[in-house]
Amino acid sequence: MLPLAKRYRPSAITLDLKLPDHDGWTVLDRLKHDPATSHIPVHIISVVADAKKGKKLGAISSLAKPVSREALEEALARMASFAERTVKRLLLVEDDAAQRQTVVDLIGNGDVEIVQASTGAEALAALRTREIDCMVLDLKLPDLSGFEVIRRVQADPALAELPIVIYTGRELTKSEETELRSVAEAIVLKDARSPERLVAETALFLHRVEGSLGPARRRMLDQGRQQDPTLAGRVVFVVDDDLRNIFALTAVLERQGAKVLYAENGRSALAMLQSTPEIEIVLMDIMMPEMDGFETMRAIRAIDRFKRLPIIALTAKAMKGDRERCIEAGASDYITKPVDTQQLLSLLRVWLHR
Repeated sequence: MLPLAKRYRPSAITLDLKLPDHDGWTVLDRLKHDPATSHIPVHIISVVADAKKGKKLGAISSLAKPVSREALEEALARMASFAERTVKRLLLVEDDAAQRQTVVDLIGNGDVEIVQASTGAEALAALRTREIDCMVLDLKLPDLSGFEVIRRVQADPALAELPIVIYTGRELTKSEETELRSVAEAIVLKDARSPERLVAETALFLHRVEGSLGPARRRMLDQGRQQDPTLAGRVVFVVDDDLRNIFALTAVLERQGAKVLYAENGRSALAMLQSTPEIEIVLMDIMMPEMDGFETMRAIRAIDRFKRLPIIALTAKAMKGDRERCIEAGASDYITKPVDTQQLLSLLRVWLHR
């Protein structure tokens, strides 16, 4: 499917998440991280449709099967309308005029119209009277807090699919960050790297065509993708008996800001997991001496606290039935060697989102 999307550049894509050869979430992630296809609106139609997760990964909307003819026609009409509009509309909610102008200069272009609001009341009025494709929201406003603006937006069914990007210089408490991550698609903290992140996040939700942007903005998009917060600071555990593979994977993951731990055999892996509760995801080589990957994964899943730990199996070559054997042994997903870096990063993003 991915080669076809790159070749034909369709105006829109409908995506089922239950595909026979790939996880649909991974397909969505790959589409949205490839400059050639990132602008194509993707509508999820699936029995496992998760509207919130779909929005965070860049889907324009979601429908859960079974789907009525009327609902499908309405969804396709919305997609057609969106694809036909060459100019998308972003609502910028920021009380500081200088900061507003900075963001306008940063994001604005011929393909984006920016509607500005300096208060929460102005923002809500704009949302009621204009079609908005994405909202960038500061949390500190003179009348309503950003949290209250979000609560009012969430209470309006007509705004249920509006992507919200929080852009703030405020230091968030753990509970505030948790609350925001449950209602907003992205949080960008104002710091030295925030311009690239803001350009990348808004481009994702506005479905901007990268080829139409100037060289400077394209560089910012590339830099923003390399600062993916889904992987930054996450703890990845690599289990492989070949040190060359460990070093290669470590280099890729550390460039994304991840912390990498490793073990060279199954028994060491089990000991490391037991003593290192901060491990968030495992990359498991299958072909290891003594205790292979299948046996190691079964042993991991036999321990109650690791039953939901994401494990991505690494197989030396694709053989018929490999995926099924890996899943049966306890893998969450699998990838073949030599590892496709972009596919691996996509799998990590998808499983860490979960």
